[in-house]
Amino acid sequence: MIILALDTAGVDCAAAVFDSGRNTVLGEASDMIGKGHAEHLIGIVDRALDQAGLALSDVDRLAVTIGPGSFTGIRVGVAAARGFALSLNVPAVGITTLEVMASAQRDKTPHRAVLAAMDAKRDEIYLQSFAADGSPLDAPGAVSVAQAQAFAAGFDGEITGSATPLLKADAGGDHTNRFPISIVARLGAAASPDSGKPKPLYLRGPDAKPQAGYAIARRV
Repeated sequence: MIILALDTAGVDCAAAVFDSGRNTVLGEASDMIGKGHAEHLIGIVDRALDQAGLALSDVDRLAVTIGPGSFTGIRVGVAAARGFALSLNVPAVGITTLEVMASAQRDKTPHRAVLAAMDAKRDEIYLQSFAADGSPLDAPGAVSVAQAQAFAAGFDGEITGSATPLLKADAGGDHTNRFPISIVARLGAAASPDSGKPKPLYLRGPDAKPQAGYAIARRV
């Protein structure tokens, strides 16, 4: 199965072509642009397909990051994935950025639980924890820094993401929300094609899901 993965949820505009049968990335392209994903995405997709030596018609499934992240960027990626899927008559699946970040961390520290934490500003953190096998331990949510700190204090595992310095006193190095686009492709290959059309994941604001973050907040 050929997967076309897209990521426009953060500062990167990225695409990857992945062959799940061979577990191989055939082509990928990524530019750190910050803004302007709508203008750059098609060119990024073309670069990834050219590197893979494939045409868009060869794609069997779309995978796209659905957030949390940039409000505009998420909408661009999700709309593109759904448009491609509709024109090709293939499924599209959504992958959260927290899930991708946790997977990237597990590649570095296998067999460890992971707490994915993104600095959401406004004294809030986007948070979700995952078991060592990658299964989610709770729902993604937007919680206060104080709630997140209390949760992290009792968490036995690794912490990853831009909010790491807020949760771990001895955190060193550069902590960002960036990740290889190839991970989105691999997670997209493993996702259920029956999960429905991908939709933006907003954890606060008028489009936020009701009680987002409650599963985390009630545990601290």
